[in-house]
Amino acid sequence: MTIRVLLADDQAMIRTSLRIILEDQPDITVVAEAGDGVEAIEQARRTNPDVCLVDVQMPRLDGIEVARALAAAPPRVVMVTTFDLDEYVHGALRCGAAGFVLKDAGPHLLVEAVRAAYAGDALISPAITLRLLRGLVDRGGRAEAGPPAQPLTAREVEIVQAVARGRTNQEISDELFLSLSTVKGYVSGVMTKLGVRNRVGIVAWAWESRMMDSGRRSAASGPGASVPGRKPSGRCSPTSRGLPNRGNSTPSRSP
Repeated sequence: MTIRVLLADDQAMIRTSLRIILEDQPDITVVAEAGDGVEAIEQARRTNPDVCLVDVQMPRLDGIEVARALAAAPPRVVMVTTFDLDEYVHGALRCGAAGFVLKDAGPHLLVEAVRAAYAGDALISPAITLRLLRGLVDRGGRAEAGPPAQPLTAREVEIVQAVARGRTNQEISDELFLSLSTVKGYVSGVMTKLGVRNRVGIVAWAWESRMMDSGRRSAASGPGASVPGRKPSGRCSPTSRGLPNRGNSTPSRSP
């Protein structure tokens, strides 16, 4: 299986960086590039990629218009941008985008976003997801989460809370002194227990279950399981291996 990807960004340096990151993966190949929105649509219809990585701000047509134009077509559109404004996120998702990832999120998340889109899933940078969910809570729109299929262990509660705070697998690995493969195993197990398909689902469940409420323990963790007393770490600076930022952008931490 090879995932065929189209890159659309008005900066050649960004397209080159994305190509290098993606083609380092054995299951991903870049089949076309575009420097503006009109060209992105033309190339998508000509080459029929599986996934399109599209910048939000481009000449002639912006990324949101590209997502709207390709909504009924086979390619799945993932926004890759330095601009994490809520209006862009909501606009992209309303137009059928299968993800919204910040350019400074780091290579791993970019690759995950492509694979998630190809699988019919959606991936949003956890930093953005966290902000959107907090906004929902502030508006009183939080629903009640159902209990997990099986009680969460104490370690799984730690994992859920870390994911809900926007931590990447690597950051969780560093914070909890676990190997990266062990963290991935825990995340997969948590998704199975919660009946969710991705990390966004874990974040939503954590907030809906009030696990993230200050000073409260989640009743979803089984008997004897407790929320560990580890103090949350401060905000992590963006990975130095992320993509170059535009000069007028404000870096955001990766998920």
